[in-house]
Amino acid sequence: MTKLMEAALAEASKLPDDLQDSLAAVILREIDSERRWDQLFARAESLDLLSKLADKAIADRKSGRTRKLSPDPS
Repeated sequence: MTKLMEAALAEASKLPDDLQDSLAAVILREIDSERRWDQLFARAESLDLLSKLADKAIADRKSGRTRKLSPDPS
């Protein structure tokens, strides 16, 4: 376990039980979500789809159908 995870768990252990359970549920959902994404991206059809989407994005950029996004929301 990493030092950061150890520190996070040490701090979490100081929280009331209901907050610990809420935090644990969030962490477990995130872990499950990461596993599902890994499984989806491991499929050959996912790689084909991502390649097609990348090709479309490049074509859109070259044809002027895109615009730059500003990191400043104002």
